[in-house]
Amino acid sequence: MSKTALLLVDIQNDYFPGGDWELHQMDQAALNAASLLAGARGGGQMVVHIRHENPTAEAPFFRPGSTGAEIHDAVAPTTGEVVLTKARPNSFLDTGLLELLQGAGIEAVIICGAMSQMCVDATTRAARDFGFEVTVAEDACAARAMSFGGVEISAEQVHAAFMAPLAMGYANVVATAEILKA
Repeated sequence: MSKTALLLVDIQNDYFPGGDWELHQMDQAALNAASLLAGARGGGQMVVHIRHENPTAEAPFFRPGSTGAEIHDAVAPTTGEVVLTKARPNSFLDTGLLELLQGAGIEAVIICGAMSQMCVDATTRAARDFGFEVTVAEDACAARAMSFGGVEISAEQVHAAFMAPLAMGYANVVATAEILKA
């Protein structure tokens, strides 16, 4: 059994075109995530789907029970794959993810999903802090444009601004094709 698990973080309908919180190039990120998922299934890796659900119906997206909070069909779970629900950016917080991975003898995780600047970042940092070898499939992640202090930041800049520090000290940040050829 493989000692590596694939974590698919928040690849949910609200992030896609027509959803309540559309991300830049989410369709392409999901295609890359689907390739990773096929590779993980074919290679006998543990697959963990993580979905975010906001605690109130007044939330701007991922409202409880909504279609937008459902995992997108591109990476739909199959029988035997774990689905964890979280309410905070860190996928380890109050989800049982750490115990699940440790119980399966997992030593390394591959992370993909959304948003680069929130849940992917928080989950990657936590995974590394818990001692896992971490790989982030950067082209299987998506970001959203932001603004701060009157400065507009494009989605591409937000993505790069988060991937760079992750690559510096938390993870091997590479393209999907590099992961699949390994």
